[in-house]
Amino acid sequence: MAERVGVLFVCTGNICRSPTAEGVFRKLSDSAGLLARVHVDSAGTHDYHVGEAPDERAIAHALKRGYDLKPLRARQVRRSDFDAFDRIVAMDRGHLRQLESIAPRDARARVDLFLDYSLRWKGEDVPDPYYGGAAGFEAVLDMIEEACARLLDDVMRLRPT
Repeated sequence: MAERVGVLFVCTGNICRSPTAEGVFRKLSDSAGLLARVHVDSAGTHDYHVGEAPDERAIAHALKRGYDLKPLRARQVRRSDFDAFDRIVAMDRGHLRQLESIAPRDARARVDLFLDYSLRWKGEDVPDPYYGGAAGFEAVLDMIEEACARLLDDVMRLRPT
């Protein structure tokens, strides 16, 4: 079995929520000295933005908190992701249903709702900030930061140090 733990964050177009989660999770992993033990990526359930950078507003708000999303590029989730990752994390219940419907029966990955890792927002959806303003992007970052810290603790239990 691989020495690194794979985590894939999934939203609709892979330009707001899931790349933000990828950036936050990557930085938290790096700050904890665990980046070499984590394979982190993000994808969309749809192919609307394949090859594009994250939304400029997502990039700007993340950068204010020290997360660099500029190098990321959108891609669509693939069936092979279910064997390449240990966790596939859906940003809302709609994504969760879509992922569960395409997951192979013998998939290695566990598919979870992202905010199930949160204490404050457990069981809720991460709202899509795309059609809103700055406050929406900030609220999404608050949710993602809190849940990513707990997710990192959880996935690090999957592999010995």
